[in-house]
Amino acid sequence: MAEEKSYKYVIIGGGVAGGYAAREFSNQGLKPGELAIISKEPVPPFERPELTKTYIDLEVNPTLANIYVCAGTGEAKQYPNWYKEKGIDLIVSTEIVKADLASKTLVSDDGTIYKYQTLLIATGSTNIRLSEIGVQLQEADVKNIFYLREIEDSDELSFAMELYVQRGKAVVIGGGFLGLEISSALRANNHEVTMVFPEPWLIHRFFTAEIASFYEGYCANKGIKIIKGTVATGFSTNSDGEVTEVKLEDGRTLEANIVVAGVGARPVTSLFKGQVEEEKGGIKTDGFFKTSVPDVYALGDVATFPMKMYGGMRRVEHADNARKSAAQAVKAIKAAEEGKKIPDYDYLPYFYSRFFDLSWVFYGDNVGESVLFGDNDPKSPKPKFGTYWVKDGKVVGVFLEGGTQEEHKAIAKVARAQPSVESLDVLSEEGLSFATNNYSTSL
Repeated sequence: MAEEKSYKYVIIGGGVAGGYAAREFSNQGLKPGELAIISKEPVPPFERPELTKTYIDLEVNPTLANIYVCAGTGEAKQYPNWYKEKGIDLIVSTEIVKADLASKTLVSDDGTIYKYQTLLIATGSTNIRLSEIGVQLQEADVKNIFYLREIEDSDELSFAMELYVQRGKAVVIGGGFLGLEISSALRANNHEVTMVFPEPWLIHRFFTAEIASFYEGYCANKGIKIIKGTVATGFSTNSDGEVTEVKLEDGRTLEANIVVAGVGARPVTSLFKGQVEEEKGGIKTDGFFKTSVPDVYALGDVATFPMKMYGGMRRVEHADNARKSAAQAVKAIKAAEEGKKIPDYDYLPYFYSRFFDLSWVFYGDNVGESVLFGDNDPKSPKPKFGTYWVKDGKVVGVFLEGGTQEEHKAIAKVARAQPSVESLDVLSEEGLSFATNNYSTSL
């Protein structure tokens, strides 16, 4: 007979959202044995963005212990014993294969039945595979093609980087956040690197052409080759099945012994299809991350929630939203139990990246007209520049490269306040001082 376990709260998913939800449960008050985290990953929740930043840097010699949550917010890290001390059952290397929301029952791959009173869905996203976007590829037959999502992915790539350190030729497929960060990490570890992507510039959905031109120039100065406007269509391999060439749609071939694919991700929602309302590829929630099913919440990448600042529903794939949505959901759960209310989620979109000696942040919405300011020369010893986005005469988003913590706080305040501006020309002339003179926290 299958083993059966019961919990007051169950979190499916041991990523960033799952880890921070556990943190908030602990902060709000939790009795031993009330909460279980069920994760198919073999390790405790960790800060996934670090896989393409510090964790992959061979010179730093990082360890998993350095990137456990809550390293991303500077709070105490949740080592494995933290969960034990809090009376939380952390169930790793276990995948939920069936979810019946009506009967509040989950079944794992080993046949164990889990009963819950309240469920938090924190299943995150999964990589889109090259074979899913039309690349001719039997993935199981080709070695040295990597996707970065799990610790094992990063460890396998690190091993290949060390193996080919004297003759590494890497091709990174994709020009998004992951593609740029991993290209920088490979180049910093002395590999020849070529980026390939179909868009006209880097991080096309987010950067303006002017912002992208700086990073493309900077990467070129570091020795990264960028090929735009084409896609990979296939691969050549040697007798051991290791990739030797990447074939491009424009007819070129690129020599390679390491290929990293960063062509996007999709939320993991298949367990709940037909049981819960969906919208924009994710699970539809309200401002407390409650789904259409009673006692079921969705957080992080899988949640499509009301964006209070801008109206409409959005799904945000970023660790910052994973952390904050997790806290909001748990606060809402505990408040409901006590007959209290909390405010709706009022999220200010926030993105960041760091690679080489660069570090940028963005707050708000990248819609409307863009206004570039500062020194965006890729050859500058200390480049510092940014962009405002202006819609209907108001600043709705701000990007800044090379800023200080104080300046980051100031531009966040601008994005939240959405101040009116006289003209784009005046805003361009004022540049960063528009934010720091009017919205500095030290005023």
